[in-house]
Order: sequence, then structure tokens, then C-alpha cells
Amino acid sequence: MGRIGTIINRKGKQDAKKAKEFTKIGRYIMVAAREGGPDPEYNAALKSAIEKAKAINMPNDNIDRAIKKGAGENDGAVFTELTYEGYGPGGVAVLVECLTDNTNRTASDVRSYFVKGKGNLGTNGCVSFMFDHKGVLVIDKQESMDDEEVEMAIIEAGAEDLSIEEDYYEIITDVSDFASVRDSLAEQGYDFSMAELRYLPQTMSQLADADDIKYMQKLIDLLEDNDDVQNVYHNWEEVE
Repeated sequence: MGRIGTIINRKGKQDAKKAKEFTKIGRYIMVAAREGGPDPEYNAALKSAIEKAKAINMPNDNIDRAIKKGAGENDGAVFTELTYEGYGPGGVAVLVECLTDNTNRTASDVRSYFVKGKGNLGTNGCVSFMFDHKGVLVIDKQESMDDEEVEMAIIEAGAEDLSIEEDYYEIITDVSDFASVRDSLAEQGYDFSMAELRYLPQTMSQLADADDIKYMQKLIDLLEDNDDVQNVYHNWEEVE
């Protein structure tokens, strides 16, 4: 399985949380529009946010409202980006990206989640060195697709790495090349089921103890259920 196989599997388990995901991505779109302008053609962050929203079937009306809200006064709310680092049970590395209008609330919530998950909230830099910041693109396979043809298109687009899986193509890019690779493939007619910047673990960690597994899952669920939390990255290799 490719580097992000567990991410895709995990993503499938979250389909029941669409409303909460809409809230999170709507906030992301709003901030991107506020900081870089409302036109996605001239705002790469907004373009990526819109693509992420469409990948989970967020209605166009929701997307448009978020863009307009971000480009306007934003109701006086000011959102701050925060990153927390720590360890889950068994020393699993955990990286949490947040977007919040109340930093004290978010800090308190994240700290309590690590405690409830039998983990430890650490200092900035304690685990981030264990992850690579990369562009991630996933193209779902169609019957009409030829592996060699798709591989050649991906290589020519400037991708850093490619993994051909049974049902999808997993593409890794350097952060600086992400937009150009995405746009090149999109112009050739390829659609993405995932297109975003992510932190990918350099090495994976397994948990053998049943309690560790239970509390690690609890930690992830608590974090992902919080509206302020945008992304949760970890190096736990979940064994199905």
C-alpha cells in the first residue's frame, strides 16, 4: 500500500460526519478568501480549499457563502492558525492543525483530549520533524484508464513520487510543485478524489496493546470531532 493508503481508508470512515466537515472546510475557505482574495484563479489556497470541499460533495451554495463571508467583514471574527504536537499511547506521534476564533478554548480542548487519550501534549517541534510536508493527489481508477499512459502524464507533470494501487493512483509532490502538477493533470481531464497539502509520516508506529489502540482511537475521534481542528496527522499504522 502507498504512503497514504491509511489516510484514504480513514477518510472513508468519516463519511457520516459530513456536516461537521462542511463547517471545517467552510471556515478554511473563508480564511483563504479573506487572506488571498475571492478569485480561486489568483488564490492557490482558495482553489485547493474549494477542491477539497467539492471532493466531499459540499454544496456550491455553501462554498459561495463561505467565499463571500471571507471576502467581506467576516462578522468581526478573526481566525488564528495553530499547530499542536504531542504523543499518543505507545509514543505515537500526533500533529494537529487548528483554525480557531478562540485560542484559549482550543488550547484547553486539545490539551484535555490528549489527557483523555492517555497521551501527552508536547512542545512545538517535538514530533514535526518526523513528518514530511507534501502535496497529495489521488486519482480514482476508471476502466478507460491505462496505467502506463497515466503514469507518463503524472511524471511529465512533475510529480515527485507515484504509487499505482488497485483502485487509485497516489501522487506525491513537493509543496512548491503541488499547484502546477494539479493544474497540469486537471487540464488533461483527470479528476481528484483528494488534492491537498498534508503531513506524511516518515515512519509508521504499530500498537500491540488493546488499551493503547482503544485510547489512540479515542484521541483521534475527540480531535476530529472538534470544529476548531482542521487536520489530525499521526504515524499510527492502523491494522484492519
